[in-house]
Amino acid sequence: MTCIAGIVEEGKIYMGADSAGVDLTTYSITYRTDEKIFIKNKKMLFGFTSSFRMGQLLRYSLKIPPHPDTMDDMTYLTTRFIDAVRKCLKTGGYQTKKDEVETGGCFLLGYKSNLYTIFDDYQVAKSLDPISAIGCGADFALGSLHTSTGNPLARLKMALEAASHWSVGVSPPFNYLLPKGI
Repeated sequence: MTCIAGIVEEGKIYMGADSAGVDLTTYSITYRTDEKIFIKNKKMLFGFTSSFRMGQLLRYSLKIPPHPDTMDDMTYLTTRFIDAVRKCLKTGGYQTKKDEVETGGCFLLGYKSNLYTIFDDYQVAKSLDPISAIGCGADFALGSLHTSTGNPLARLKMALEAASHWSVGVSPPFNYLLPKGI
């Protein structure tokens, strides 16, 4: 459950997230203090869904490999970066494997003035749109972001409020990261 929403505007990445931790077996909710969005190595912005454990591994265990000057961003992300993510999740006991197919979790990544969605099959996706959202509230957030203009923080607030209004798995308090130039 969750909602992570991001905007790229004028080369800057803005991201917001809810604080709900939802137990799908009992439908109970915990309002978590460990935020679903964070900056790592002063150059990558993460916003995760799927599992708080996955987010903890990305935040505290992931060793981000260097990005060679000769390698374009997509090649770097789909090879060296994803290899490091796979290793981190496997070592941390989060990765699963069925029929020789490895899966992890889903997260938004802000890198070099772009937003990417990393899906649980480790694909790296970059939308043509300067907005993105993941989690059970993603569709509501994307609708809000698509129809709004102006201040990115105000737009993120509206998007997360819409997701919270329409999705039982999204709840405040909301957290925001407004880094410069990531």
